[in-house]
Amino acid sequence: MGRKIECVMLVALVTLLNICFACVGASSLRNNNYEKELLRRNLLANGLAQTPPMGWNSWNHFNCQINEKIIRQTADALVSTGLSKLGYTYVNIDDCWAELNRDNKGNLVAKKSTFPSGIKALADYVHSKGLKLGIYSDAGYFTCSKKMPGSLGHEFQDAKTFASWGIDYLKYDNCYNDESKPTVRYPVMTRALMKAGRPIFFSLCEWGDLHPALWGARVGNSWRTTGDINDSWESMITKADMNEFYAELAKPGGWNGLLQAPLLLGCDISNVTKETMEIVSNKEVIAVNQDSLGVQAKKVRMEGDAEIWAGPLSGYRVAVVLLNRGPQQSLAITANWDDIGIPPKTVVEARDLWEHKTLEKHFVNKLSATVDSHACKMFVLKPIA
Repeated sequence: MGRKIECVMLVALVTLLNICFACVGASSLRNNNYEKELLRRNLLANGLAQTPPMGWNSWNHFNCQINEKIIRQTADALVSTGLSKLGYTYVNIDDCWAELNRDNKGNLVAKKSTFPSGIKALADYVHSKGLKLGIYSDAGYFTCSKKMPGSLGHEFQDAKTFASWGIDYLKYDNCYNDESKPTVRYPVMTRALMKAGRPIFFSLCEWGDLHPALWGARVGNSWRTTGDINDSWESMITKADMNEFYAELAKPGGWNGLLQAPLLLGCDISNVTKETMEIVSNKEVIAVNQDSLGVQAKKVRMEGDAEIWAGPLSGYRVAVVLLNRGPQQSLAITANWDDIGIPPKTVVEARDLWEHKTLEKHFVNKLSATVDSHACKMFVLKPIA
């Protein structure tokens, strides 16, 4: 059943704004010849992002109206709803958590009116739930809200602070900078995190300004490829198109669209509807997102508003999405084997991931379905003969 809200979940998988790479190479630079070393090895090798990160981020729902109570309640809700057992383990604080001014030693200070217990105590609480705590800063003089300092010029000090608090994830924005290139500013924080003494997932929130998909693997674990998303069909679908451009860069540890994109929820976990919970807790869709093969799906055919997205999975399976991105109701869409990478005349078994059922009919050479406007159907195809 191609319900619109289910398709929103799919597009969220396609367009969650980040492309993640778990970088390989040396964990430290052996000399000061930075440019030479950069060509030879990656900057970051923290062992993280072997699969796309899953969790929650505070910004979309709460914006700057955050406090330690909300973060604790969210951690509690991830556990009580069972989402944490499905892999949603990061609890990420976004902008506005710190005082505008640093202390007399130049350290970042948690905002006393909203985080009176401090970030370390909050990290301890989140860790006690079996979860991980993320935090936010900026490769500029201020964060994007301009209500707290950025880390430009304080990278090593701030990285040590984050590590001492027990931080597990850093989202690093791009506002109010010195107009130098991100390729100059972001690697400074990379080196700082390497020396901080704690593995910290490094998310480059660079907005796609300088095509971070082309250089981010040497710098961090994930990066954004577009500007801000909003809660509309047009915003989500256009960002899916933009991310698909970088599909060839995806690989194990590198996540960029339909199959493996970061799953960071942006709603109020304590007050989600039953229908939303059914979508975000869909184990079969999550399994596609977390598949070990790590080959990103691509848009393999377009015919007007009808699109077929497909990509290989482990076990010789193929994930396929039939998408009706236009206003026409009941649009017939066909996925042909030669488009989606299945050998001709192969007999396949089709699993409907929304309906949680294996179709009785077996398919040869193609699979067809009727899809409603702004809706989709999602299948995993398994060769059987």
